Amino acid sequence: MRILLVEDEKKIASFIERGLKEQRYAVDVTHNAEKGSELAHANDYDLIILDLMLPGGRDGLSLCDEIRKKKQDVPILILTAK
Repeated sequence: MRILLVEDEKKIASFIERGLKEQRYAVDVTHNAEKGSELAHANDYDLIILDLMLPGGRDGLSLCDEIRKKKQDVPILILTAK
């Protein structure tokens, strides 16, 4: 199973990545929406884990909407501190 993790907090991203890799998942990690978009469209993921509050001009919700328009069947798990 291949997972994309888009999380700007590096400690949280590392913690999640480590736990998933211990369970033998392949994990790609990025810390912003732009790179997340690139990876989501360039690769076939079984799951995307997406933080809502991301740095820069785009938030996780707009990224989620974009991914949904092109890849309707990929599950997206939303993480947020809100």
